[in-house]
Amino acid sequence: MKRLLLLILLASMSAFADDTPFDWSGLERSKISLEAPLLIVKGSLGFLGCGYINVDACADEACAIVNGVNTHDDMLKATIKAVSKDATKLGIKVGMTGAEAIELLR
Repeated sequence: MKRLLLLILLASMSAFADDTPFDWSGLERSKISLEAPLLIVKGSLGFLGCGYINVDACADEACAIVNGVNTHDDMLKATIKAVSKDATKLGIKVGMTGAEAIELLR
């Protein structure tokens, strides 16, 4: 019975977390409409970009890349696929979510 209650509680917590609006304050969102949009979310320490951005071109910038996104909200749930050297210094790692990376770039 305790196990069932715990599972129900955990399921409701994750459902609530998905419905909580993301705090975009202090972040600049850019979108260039192409066949697939070019998306960037810029914080004070660097930016999260879509797959159009080549992380190797970000030699002096903290930059993390997500793929397969069409909106800024998609970027929050997407998995980080590439990270610049400066982003690594901030604690951003391949496999994190975009939301986790944005918080470190904020």
